[in-house]
Parts: sequence; C-alpha cells; structure tokens
Amino acid sequence: MTVITAHGVTRRFGDVVALDDVSLDVGAGELVGLLGPNGAGKSTLLSLISGQRRPDSGTVRLLGGDPRDAASRIGLGITPQETGLPQTLRVGEVVDFVGGHFPAPMPTGELLDQFGLTEMARKQTGALSGGQKRRLAVALSLVGNPRVILLDEPTTGLDVGARQALWDAIRTYHAGGGTVLLTSHYLEEVQALAERVVVIDRGVVRADDTLDAILHQVSLRRVVVTCADDLSAWPGVARAEAAAPTAGSDGGMRQSLFTPDADALVRDLVRADVDFRDLEIRGASLEEAFEQMVEPESALEGASR
Repeated sequence: MTVITAHGVTRRFGDVVALDDVSLDVGAGELVGLLGPNGAGKSTLLSLISGQRRPDSGTVRLLGGDPRDAASRIGLGITPQETGLPQTLRVGEVVDFVGGHFPAPMPTGELLDQFGLTEMARKQTGALSGGQKRRLAVALSLVGNPRVILLDEPTTGLDVGARQALWDAIRTYHAGGGTVLLTSHYLEEVQALAERVVVIDRGVVRADDTLDAILHQVSLRRVVVTCADDLSAWPGVARAEAAAPTAGSDGGMRQSLFTPDADALVRDLVRADVDFRDLEIRGASLEEAFEQMVEPESALEGASR
C-alpha cells in the first residue's frame, strides 16, 4: 500500500524552481532517506506532503487523500527543521496538549521516558537547551501514534549520545510498522537508518533506490595501505587521501587510493615490489556516492556541512 505519493510535482518561489517535475511513492512500512545539499528541495517536498503548501502543478497524496485535509493528516507526525514551542508551558503540558488532538495518543509518561525527557516533565520549554528542544520536537511527532512520520533534519544540534537515542526511537517506530521519510545532511545518519535513499539536487530526483544499490552506483573503490612512498600518482589511482605518518621506523603514510579496479591496482603494486602493509579494500560510502550523483558545486556545498 502506498501512503505517500507525489506525481509530477513542481513548486516555484518566484523565479526559483524548488521542485521540478518530482515524482515519489513511499509504501507503508518503508524507511526512506531524502538526501541532498542545502537548497535541493528536500524541505519543500516535505511541506507539500504535510499539506503546508500546494504544488504549482502535479498531485500529492497522503494516506490516500489530500494532505491539506485534516482527515488525511490525522495519521501524520512531523518534525520540521525549526519548531516553535510555547516558552512558558512545561514539557509534560506540551505533550498533553499535542496529544489531545489525536484520537489515541501515546501516554505522556511513556513518550517522555522513551526520549529521556522524564526528569524535564515539569520544566518550561523555554528553559530547555537546544538539544533538549530537538528531542522534544521529535517526540511530539510520535505522540499521536501516527502511521507516517516526516522528519526534517531530525538530529540537527544534538550530540552523539542524543543522536543515537533518537536513532533508536526511529528504529523502534519503524519496527512496529511505521513509515518514515526523513531528510538529513548527516550522510552517516541516512546510511545508519534508511533502507531506501532518494537523492535530490536542484529540485530534481537524481537517484531513487535501495541503500545498497545507491552505494553500488559508485564506480570507485577505496584501497587503503600504509606505505613510505607517495602513491597518489600511481597509474589507475583517480584520487588519493593521505593521513598523518604512522608510528615506526619506515615513516609509512596511511593512504586511501580511489580506483575503478582495486584488484588491478594491488596486483600492480605487488609486481612493482612496492613495500606496503595493512591493506584494506572498502566499498563506497554514501558520501562518495552522493558526491558523484549531484552537480559538482552542489556536492561541494553538501560535503561542507
């Protein structure tokens, strides 16, 4: 069953085309990562799916209906990039208030415990740290026991521990049959959570496939060796990265060599009697895949975040 549908969607802001003939279907129970640099159109797409904006052309459906109808949104939870919380209300009061808009909300105590907010239940939201507010914002997306959640940069501003806790909460929700569509500029976040990846750049879908298939689209493999010689100009090496010299008498350098044929490169090094050790051959990371799928200037922008 398809729970989110966007067909031929275009959205402009003045002369800027934020989305250009975008189509996307998300099935029930999927966990989809929406990946792209700033300004790619990710947040605009979520705003159309959640009914906050209308497309200039094309159609959007949420749970079979128009996302601008309240009846369609009753099964939706959302965490936008920025959430305005009532500064003087206590955390528990905010959860109770939002939960009161749903027919079968999650018990407040259970939700606060899941997100590590129990001790803050009587604290005013205006006194929370940025990370605590972000945790509360994601918790609020789940208070109504929704069938679908939209998470726009859900862990921005969180430390590693808090990010892992939110990842666990998202996984738990998904394991229970929930559908998740999340955006992130943390490439490792998408790689850690998503089963399917949709890459958007300049308002256009560049790729839409399983995580494994996206990674396999990358033509280069990473060969990592420790060697005293600089191998960056070796035949077959498309580019190279070198780390700090390793400890030892030979002054070896840990080097990552990107090549389309890892087996041929290693054979050539052995035949040339190059003295290297600690060989590793790795598959592509999502970051490497992303950089090859988007326009060069956009990839640089995304990598810098």
